Amino acid sequence: MRDLFNQDMDEIVINKPIRLIELFGGYGSQFMAMKRIGAKVESWLLCEFDPYAVKSFNAIHGTNYKPSDVCELHGKDLKIVEKDKYCYMLTYSFPCTDLSVAGKMQGMSKADWENGKSTRSGLLWEVERILSELPKEDLPQVLFMENVPQVLGEKNLPDFRKWEDYLTRLGYTNYIEILNAKDYGVAQNRERCFMFSFLGEVYYEFPEKIKLQKKMKDYLEDSVDEKYYLKSEKARRLIESLISNGTLERATSNRTEQNRTEQNRTEQNRTELWTIDGSVNNTKVKSIANCIKARYDAGISNLQSDGNCIVERYKR
Repeated sequence: MRDLFNQDMDEIVINKPIRLIELFGGYGSQFMAMKRIGAKVESWLLCEFDPYAVKSFNAIHGTNYKPSDVCELHGKDLKIVEKDKYCYMLTYSFPCTDLSVAGKMQGMSKADWENGKSTRSGLLWEVERILSELPKEDLPQVLFMENVPQVLGEKNLPDFRKWEDYLTRLGYTNYIEILNAKDYGVAQNRERCFMFSFLGEVYYEFPEKIKLQKKMKDYLEDSVDEKYYLKSEKARRLIESLISNGTLERATSNRTEQNRTEQNRTEQNRTELWTIDGSVNNTKVKSIANCIKARYDAGISNLQSDGNCIVERYKR
């Protein structure tokens, strides 16, 4: 809903083909999403340090990028031309490694970056450097950031406000919101902070929430390879916890305990797949998964609401 601050602004409209510039671009999930919604978009530049991510980007999108370092990128490398014909969107989902509660939480201090002691999350300030090298007429019309909610946490908020103020001085209007995937059609409890910055005074609203139609088990395959079953001490303790709290009967626990083979698993004796909270001290059945990590195995975790496990239930 519009407030007094933005009621006189024009709503943002992008009516030109988009040239996408992805810093910290990974395998191109943002480019992929834009193509899936039917946006007229081309990959204009990818800056990504990880060679495996770049290889994946090229395989998915049919490009031929090489790994590159944001610290060596300059404003002129963005090659922003013909803004009357194209809308340039720059994405900069900088590393969350030093912001996330799963990391070392060393922050994104601009002072440390200026003193040559930047954290990985402090690479945000390389984006400031790149933008500062551009004449105002060559600034991208749209900037987009996605990161963990801790970017707005008590420790990081002062530096984030410095970043927001810098963009305002450049002429951008900023819109910031923490959104959860479960509110937009995905059965995963995953919060992320999103920030859109539009050059000029324009109005924007984040999308309204939609009713979740899926459960985690809707994404699961009926049969998976033996190698994906957990056989650790943590798995044994988790299963015992599920049995003791009544979630599972001992005769219906998963293959980790009974070591069932693919041959004796039949459709008539399996009842269903359950998503289980993989937090060792918080075991319960859930229809929505905890936050699913991309970089490491959090199937079973000591952190509350961090792990995910799938349990097969069988009839006696």
